Amino acid sequence: MTKKILEVKDLKTQFDVTKGLFAKKQIVKAVDGVTFDVYEGETFGLVGESGCGKSTLGRTIVKLYQPTAGSIHYDGQDITKLKGAALKDYRKKMQMRCSNDFPRSICIFKSTYDRR
Repeated sequence: MTKKILEVKDLKTQFDVTKGLFAKKQIVKAVDGVTFDVYEGETFGLVGESGCGKSTLGRTIVKLYQPTAGSIHYDGQDITKLKGAALKDYRKKMQMRCSNDFPRSICIFKSTYDRR
């Protein structure tokens, strides 16, 4: 049986883009409710229109951005709580490659999962 190494559930990443002291609060929903699994040996490719949130999803998975809601588990561990050396070790295991070929772009995520 193939082992699940990455589990993303109902992931949301939002940004507050409000400008000015008295402006109405404005939220951009960059990633809104994304769910998928990646199993050992798989490469996960994400294709979509420019600006649809592929790179933001990738940055959230490697925890360059903090998720607003949802969960990310790598090898059974909740990475949203990782800090310091543990976060650095996790990032070494993840790769994100993005390409912007008009009219669509693609992000590919690959893990260097260590079975030890």
